[in-house]
Amino acid sequence: MGHCYCGDCRKASGSGFIPYMGFAASAIRFVGESTTSTVKAANGADAVRNRCAACGSLVYGGTVGVDDPIGVYAGSLDDPSAFVPTAAIFTRGKPDWAVIPPGLKVFEAYPV
Repeated sequence: MGHCYCGDCRKASGSGFIPYMGFAASAIRFVGESTTSTVKAANGADAVRNRCAACGSLVYGGTVGVDDPIGVYAGSLDDPSAFVPTAAIFTRGKPDWAVIPPGLKVFEAYPV
């Protein structure tokens, strides 16, 4: 769980970062219709974003049945207290005005 400051996530969220949670594909199930958009990520790969077809909220990133893990966007949670960020990733792209909360482990790129 953490905050991603990459340009792709900033554009998708309309903010300085996107709060995300990663889940093994086998541990998660999506119900209902979604709309999907695909853009080229900074690394040249496809960045797939999925929104609720009813309300337009950004729900998860990735393609079910293809990607593992799947990234769920914390803003879509019914219970926001379930989100407890521990990391800040792609901070090299962070705008100066976006503040990293104290206590997060900071990575300039994707941690390996």
